Amino acid sequence: MSNWLTLGLTLVIQAMVSMALLSLPVMAPVVAPDMHVSPAMVGVYVSMTYAGAMFASLMGGAAVNRLGAIRVSQCGLLMCAAGLLLCAIPWFPAMGLGAVLIGLGYGPITPASSHLLARTTPKHQMSLVFSLKQTGVPLGSLLAGAVVPSLLLALSWHSSLATVALVCVLCAAVSQALRAQLDQDRQPKLRIRWGSWLTPIRLVLAHRSLATMAICSLLLSMVQLSLTTYLVTFLHDGLAYGLVAAGLALSATQLGGMLGRIAWGYVADRWLGAQRMLVLLAALMSLGALACASLTVETPQALVIAILVSFGASAIGWNGVYLAEVARRAPEGMASVATGGTLAFTFLGVVIGPPMFGALSTLFGTYRAGFLGLMAMASLCGVVLYWSQRRTPLMAA
Repeated sequence: MSNWLTLGLTLVIQAMVSMALLSLPVMAPVVAPDMHVSPAMVGVYVSMTYAGAMFASLMGGAAVNRLGAIRVSQCGLLMCAAGLLLCAIPWFPAMGLGAVLIGLGYGPITPASSHLLARTTPKHQMSLVFSLKQTGVPLGSLLAGAVVPSLLLALSWHSSLATVALVCVLCAAVSQALRAQLDQDRQPKLRIRWGSWLTPIRLVLAHRSLATMAICSLLLSMVQLSLTTYLVTFLHDGLAYGLVAAGLALSATQLGGMLGRIAWGYVADRWLGAQRMLVLLAALMSLGALACASLTVETPQALVIAILVSFGASAIGWNGVYLAEVARRAPEGMASVATGGTLAFTFLGVVIGPPMFGALSTLFGTYRAGFLGLMAMASLCGVVLYWSQRRTPLMAA
């Protein structure tokens, strides 16, 4: 099967689970008053989803080897659908369980797609192809920002979540048509042990280059998910934007991330190499966070959108270059395991990042403090990558 068809399928699946995860945060200005909580509590939801995703990503490699990448992706979509339906119940225990289920569905999607793409992609195209696939994340977020606020105008927030759940189920059903072709390498007799979750961590820690990438992904994911989680609430509460306008601004930010992922993948493959590219992106993230901290109600909307698109290009655009480099450095046949191990650190950053952003913003009474915290995280990542590159200058090749 053509690697471009494989790329297209993995991109759509990635977009759907990304949309599922961000649907509730986009609704936060509506859901929070209905539940009598602060919109800043959305950070707790995101932490719970990514706690589930962290565990699922560690088990993803073993699950892919036994069940096949498409079957694992289908299971992920169905778990996201079930989680959305639970989140539609206005009862905190149900919403908490729903958040964990969405995370368990989201976590194995990237290891599964990395397994498929590593088999079919030439080495010299890996950064570009993986970046194209990872545009599914901002594409799903773009859909969440553009579609969900419109759904809220016609439906209740409970029905809106159920609608997104239905689309996830339909995506899982459509994927079945390609399962026989793409899951030919599955090993049905392979046993999955509970101890399997430690294997990806051991693999990452045993390779210095993988460990460096994992630590930096922790820092960069703190920036990325804090931006996407709180952007609508920041624009609505901090800059007095309407909910639809704030959702469209989120979509514009995600569009910047989509274009950035493709551009950075091409530049990394053609000129800079992955590690130098990531150093540059960390610097751009720092500047973007600083710019967001300076926004006020009086800032012209066109300038706000320009800043957000630029910030999104770096803060949302780094993942493809990073994942391609992880797959490139992984031992032969271990791309899904190495990806799962590094993603555990990525998801840990997500678990920490949004609550940190929310805590800083609440403590100082302004979202400016949260954005300055993101600037510090991106700067620290840039320093780590820069000094790692100086010690091992050939790593970015």
